[in-house]
Amino acid sequence: MSEFDKHVLNHNKNEKPFSQIKSSEIDSTLSLSDSLLLKILEKLPESQSNDVSLVCKRWLNLQGRRLRSLKVLDFDFVLSERLTTRFPKLTHVDLVNACMNPPVNSGILLCHKSIYFHLSSESSNWEFLEENLLHSDVIDRGLSVLSRGNCDLLKLVVINATELGLLSLAEDCSDLQELELHKCNDNLLHGIAACKNLRALRLVGSVDGLYSSSVSDIGLTFLAQGCRSLVKLELSGCEGSFDGIKAIGQCCEVLEELSICDHRMDDGWIAALSYFESLKILRISSCRKIDASPGPEKLLQSCPAMESLQLKRCCLNDKEGMRALFKVCDGATEVSIQDCWGLSDDTFSLAKAFRRVRFLSLEGCSVLTSGGLESVILHWEELESMRVVSCKSIKDSEISPALSSLFSLLKELTWRPDTRSHLSSSLEGAGIGKRGSKFFKKSVLH
Repeated sequence: MSEFDKHVLNHNKNEKPFSQIKSSEIDSTLSLSDSLLLKILEKLPESQSNDVSLVCKRWLNLQGRRLRSLKVLDFDFVLSERLTTRFPKLTHVDLVNACMNPPVNSGILLCHKSIYFHLSSESSNWEFLEENLLHSDVIDRGLSVLSRGNCDLLKLVVINATELGLLSLAEDCSDLQELELHKCNDNLLHGIAACKNLRALRLVGSVDGLYSSSVSDIGLTFLAQGCRSLVKLELSGCEGSFDGIKAIGQCCEVLEELSICDHRMDDGWIAALSYFESLKILRISSCRKIDASPGPEKLLQSCPAMESLQLKRCCLNDKEGMRALFKVCDGATEVSIQDCWGLSDDTFSLAKAFRRVRFLSLEGCSVLTSGGLESVILHWEELESMRVVSCKSIKDSEISPALSSLFSLLKELTWRPDTRSHLSSSLEGAGIGKRGSKFFKKSVLH
């Protein structure tokens, strides 16, 4: 027997059988506690977080405990309790896209903001989402399962729930702070008082082409009386009137941010904004009208804490509504108008009502002219910063000496009113647009 064979034989005698090898000798991380291993895994870059869960079952479970926010796509995952078992530390859960029963093998994908689902080519109902939603009883059952298994929940997004589902959620998830309710209605808001610690709430009533639901003054009153600690509120596709908005202003005394999107409210609702004593930010977006008949002048009082008015994708050709809005928000220090149509010189002249504007942002206001802009901002003695972008009727050639002098006093100025003229001036002298003649001359054959 050679020396090599003797060495191999002695090595095999000293080697332990696999059954006698301790698990700690195979995986050194087994000696680490879960809490210590979690701290190590948290140091890994975000790009490797999914790879961690593929190492072993223990690391899979630890990775599930690290996850805090999740968009669920399969509602059976909720009903089977696998969601709360697999991810026990979730604080933010979005169930909207899981609350649908889309057609199989459909190549049509319909998207609306955070909602997306497959659409059947044979669908004849214009309320596309309505026919694909899971039944409310199923949604409520899922909320009950979720609340029993996850008491750390801070934010929830859900669609087509009922009052019973909301009550079961509030009973076990007392720390819930943010709630987003799609396809909301008055009956659902009857149970909103059970969510006593809500700080932010988004209600979506009707969305054209997707689903229809009704939030009236009744639901807004339920909201006002039950959510007195609200700081942020968004009303999208909601109905109502002066009475419902007034109730919110009187009861929600610490409300600082109010967003109105695609409203279907009755005329006169703007006057109710004067009841919001702590309101700092007002956002109005995607509205086809502001307020066609705002009511008597004596009802239009200023919001005492108003700081910012933001208008986005709205029709602003209603002079009476704009007059009322500017009067109620006359104390705002920041005014932003983006991609709104109908903002003529006459309508913008009503902005002289603002008393202490320091920052103005105009973007995509194609009707407003240089003269209309000048007539207003020369009245604002506290203006410090201004941003004008893609407002094609405002011309550099029409800037007066007074406006030019004001520009020199501003702390910050972004001036790109006409994109094409700005591009032409920036390319002047570069030769771009002329050199092509050298390279692309047509050759003439003789």
